Amino acid sequence: MITNEIKHRIVTELSERRNNFAGSDAKFAVSIGINNAQYSRIKNGDIERVLSDQNWLSLARILEMSIGNTPAWNIARTPVFEFISGQLTFCQTNSSSRLLCDIADIGKTFTAKAYVKANKNAVYVDCSQVKTKQKLVRFIAKEFGVGHTGKYSDVYADLVFYLRGLPSPLIILDEAGDLEYAAFLELKALWNATERSCGWYMMGADGLREKIRRSIDSKKVGFTELFSRYGSRYQKASPDGRDDLIQFKSVNAALIIKANATGEVNVQKLLVSTDYSLRRIADELRKISA
Repeated sequence: MITNEIKHRIVTELSERRNNFAGSDAKFAVSIGINNAQYSRIKNGDIERVLSDQNWLSLARILEMSIGNTPAWNIARTPVFEFISGQLTFCQTNSSSRLLCDIADIGKTFTAKAYVKANKNAVYVDCSQVKTKQKLVRFIAKEFGVGHTGKYSDVYADLVFYLRGLPSPLIILDEAGDLEYAAFLELKALWNATERSCGWYMMGADGLREKIRRSIDSKKVGFTELFSRYGSRYQKASPDGRDDLIQFKSVNAALIIKANATGEVNVQKLLVSTDYSLRRIADELRKISA
């Protein structure tokens, strides 16, 4: 059962997200999966018998809200956060493209989502959930409030038309190494169709780098061109040397602990016991605050 208190929290979060959505209320409603009449009612404070509990749950999921008592995760301005945020700002401001291939568990995804939450016309895509070209393009269209359920060629054409007219859109492609080959070709086509009108930021770990390298070496159609469009180099926030990397992880993790610890925490002990893993640190901090 979704309580009224939770519904009001969801409405408040929707209001904040709406402030960073440049399209109409109707397009915003499409992006969150409800119709415009429903959005109009809940926006005006009417939460009774407008949406089912499942609809409210879906909204909480889309907004990545906790409906329990888990404390909100605070942003720590770590070196990773600053590096990626700066790159995203550059790409969005200049309708440019970059390719980030870096080690796992340093805060890439968190930073990208935080950027999208704070900036207009920026969309985050978890490519591991939309691996095919149709799922990918339809998801991007939905996030921008463009019709996404009709004939694929129409969805694609409408998305391109909308992106060309939108002020400085940015599309962040996380876990891009999971995309199927046809999806990569479609990304190249989308880049061509929106050149100088849309920013793109592709992210992944070593698997993405290896996938692109192998595809280029084997002369697989489209990958050399795609790599060129994303700057012809792999961006990286973390250092290469082992000692430098440990120090880098330690600094990032310590800043995150200090920003999110709710009580007395031995920072150094927590760093060592979790081997600087941000996921394990988050789990331990939640246990402490529970």
